[in-house]
Amino acid sequence: MPYFNTPLPVMIGLLSMPTVAIEAPLPINTFYDYQLYSPSSQYTPLNALSDELLSADVILVGEWHSHSAIHRFQSDFYQALLNANSRVTLSMEQFSRPAQPTINRYLEGKIGELAFIAHSNAWPNYTSDYRSLVEQAKSATMPVIAANASRDIVRCISKVGVDYLKTLDNTQQQHVATHLDTSDRPYKKQFMETMQGMDKNRVEHMYAAQIAWDETMAESIAMHIQQHPSHQVMHVAGKYHVANGMGIAHSLHKRAPKLKIVLITPVTKDFQVHGTSPYPEYTLLVRSLPPQVVNNNGSYGSHPSYSAHDIHCN
Repeated sequence: MPYFNTPLPVMIGLLSMPTVAIEAPLPINTFYDYQLYSPSSQYTPLNALSDELLSADVILVGEWHSHSAIHRFQSDFYQALLNANSRVTLSMEQFSRPAQPTINRYLEGKIGELAFIAHSNAWPNYTSDYRSLVEQAKSATMPVIAANASRDIVRCISKVGVDYLKTLDNTQQQHVATHLDTSDRPYKKQFMETMQGMDKNRVEHMYAAQIAWDETMAESIAMHIQQHPSHQVMHVAGKYHVANGMGIAHSLHKRAPKLKIVLITPVTKDFQVHGTSPYPEYTLLVRSLPPQVVNNNGSYGSHPSYSAHDIHCN
């Protein structure tokens, strides 16, 4: 079955949608305020979403984890998509594939939230930042994809490299993408520059772990759409996986080149990320977070954590 361009419910909604007056954006004064801008730098209120967003097969929403405005936007935006199209699957970096049965049981009402959080290995900030999204999907009887690779597998790739995959049994192999492309490309160059000064072999392993995340999330989305071709998918993940289309979007396009992919990337100054993405890239303007780490020079720590200490990788 070919991938859909514009699903019938969305087309009907677009034809019957009344003209909405677009108001000026509210100022960004607090950590709950946000403004969404189109690839052409036009303010885009959620009550007047573009055809580009409403007809996309997959929308990748980047985030800075624990930024209140971004999580508020994700909830508001997901509801706006559901209001326009009743079939919008939620896909999440924050849950790994082994958690899928637990998520399904929770969505079906077979277990309560405490058991769901415990057995799905939910992130510590689940109740404050992701509960709303999951409950919206549950209320709409929409699936939630546990899209990410198993954490232990990714940590071991970070520690010993891609060859670790050869040690996995058949069940474990289902918890990570079947193919990891770690070949040279601009994404890898950018990653290596970010990790400049570290041991080269160590950085190669860390990049392989990054790719394991991207490839697995992309594969999870592609498999879901193959099974549910009429569903739009909204996927939430860290900014680095989304920005410029070099992470998840690149991997997803290889698997399903006909999909219409749209990106939403958070920024703290107007229009910082345009120019390199092969996909339409919207920007979400939010307030800058306070300094997270300050060293002796007063600068910010920037290296992401790929700790693999105290993990036994056979």
